[in-house]
Amino acid sequence: MATELLAVTFTPATDAVAHNLTLSALIGLTPLLTFFVLLAGFKLKAWYSGLGALAVALLVAIVGFSMPVTLAALSAAQGIAFGLFPVMWIVVTAIWFYELTVVSGRFEDLRRVFNSIGRGDMRVQAMLIAFCFGGMLEALAGFGAPVAITGAMLIALGMPPVRAAVTVLVANTAPVAFGAMAIPITTAGNLTGIPATEIAAVVGRQTPVLALFVPLLLLFLVDGKRGFRQTWPIALVTGVVFAITQFWCSSHFSYELTDVVASLAGLAAAVIMLRFWAPTTPDEQRSQVEPEALGAGRVFLSLFPYLLVVVVFGVAKLWTVGFDLPAWLARTDRKVQWPGLYGNLLTGAGKPSSSAVYTFSWLSNPGTLLLICGVIVTVVYTSCTSGGRFPMSARAGVLAFGHTLVKMRLSIATVATVLGLSYVMNQSGQTVAIGTWLAGTGAVFAFFSPILGWLGTAVTGSDTSANALFAKLQQTAGQTAGIDPTLLVAANTSGGVVGKLVSPQNLTIAATAVGQPGSEPILLRKVIGYSLGMLLILCTLVYLQSTPVLGWMLP
Repeated sequence: MATELLAVTFTPATDAVAHNLTLSALIGLTPLLTFFVLLAGFKLKAWYSGLGALAVALLVAIVGFSMPVTLAALSAAQGIAFGLFPVMWIVVTAIWFYELTVVSGRFEDLRRVFNSIGRGDMRVQAMLIAFCFGGMLEALAGFGAPVAITGAMLIALGMPPVRAAVTVLVANTAPVAFGAMAIPITTAGNLTGIPATEIAAVVGRQTPVLALFVPLLLLFLVDGKRGFRQTWPIALVTGVVFAITQFWCSSHFSYELTDVVASLAGLAAAVIMLRFWAPTTPDEQRSQVEPEALGAGRVFLSLFPYLLVVVVFGVAKLWTVGFDLPAWLARTDRKVQWPGLYGNLLTGAGKPSSSAVYTFSWLSNPGTLLLICGVIVTVVYTSCTSGGRFPMSARAGVLAFGHTLVKMRLSIATVATVLGLSYVMNQSGQTVAIGTWLAGTGAVFAFFSPILGWLGTAVTGSDTSANALFAKLQQTAGQTAGIDPTLLVAANTSGGVVGKLVSPQNLTIAATAVGQPGSEPILLRKVIGYSLGMLLILCTLVYLQSTPVLGWMLP
């Protein structure tokens, strides 16, 4: 009997409900609406909201989209597995990596380094940490690591938890398209056949618009109108330099390193400006870190973990001299045809769907690279002293990892559940029905194009996943409507960056990082307006880029 059940095949259809695309799309939206209503309306914990939305997604898949019960359950299982590894593996190792600096006492020195950079102004420090340092972490690791690490850092500076979480969530926008060594863009290129360099060049003419004003917005979030009025020059300089560098690198340099270079350039510009300009700092906005002259050894050891991340990720992603390390790492990935699902979930052409293949990237995964970095940091911190500090014990490093797992147990469950939701929606045809319905607007689709990226990232928490969902659809819609397909694929990527703000995973990561588990409904209500506002800006920009008005911006 079990064999007969597993032998049932299923091909997703965009008009599965009453042979009507619009009705299918609206029914397909039900799980997403359920999640956000439970989270923001009923103020349930994210874990319960995700579980309720998953149940609705399974019901819609089975009853509305005629997906066999067994295949729907297997889709949820595959999504849960993906949520555990690689997504939460990356987040757990990222937070543990940060915790090593805390238990070793080196984070106090790092706070003082940023204190010296920001002239003791907590608002400037928060902007530089959330935007520049967070952009660097996004460029290297992505997948929630920037929010996790910078959120904890802002708490250490003395910011209130919810304000710190909102600040890092908003900051984690402009860099996302080029996150994790620009993997969202590489993924879109692989799926569409459009050279990734061309997609990157167009993205580099969209997301820098956000980068121009996000640092200014961060100052407002930290200290309202007063913060904006007293410190806007440094935010303007940081944003302008970041935006210009992001534009230049995306077109004329290695697009994989775009955010690495842009973050370093923005931080360098801020450091130089602060040598000639100082903000007016109210007493309550002065850093809680006492000024202290640090020797070169303590400064180096406080920065060492993050310098190491730059080196390790840079080598792992880009080293091809004499030996193609990225290709070798990619060959260590293991493709697993999900049992019972692969071969039974079919494409429209009757072939097995590639979405039923689970990739176990055990060595090339950013989480594993962060683990390697953490082990190296532990070795260094257990053998070095500087400024009178005693070495950290190896036992403390191991215990920190266990503590991180325990602290994040509910977050792990939440993310795994929500990924199960997204996989059920994707593989049953719900997500594609929604996308196809939106693509039916013709030439006006250029305006709505970023919404697909926003939707995909809001559901999955990953701009890469959003491109995996909709990049091919964007390309097809562009060809049908007479709109540049590269523009629409890039718009999907850019739209995804502001979807990060409201993704359940990112909300949970932010809540956990600032020590406020269960505050996801509060965070959602505070960031949803910024997410939709930036989405509107991108929609307008993309539409105008599809016309002669701003068509000159495209390469």
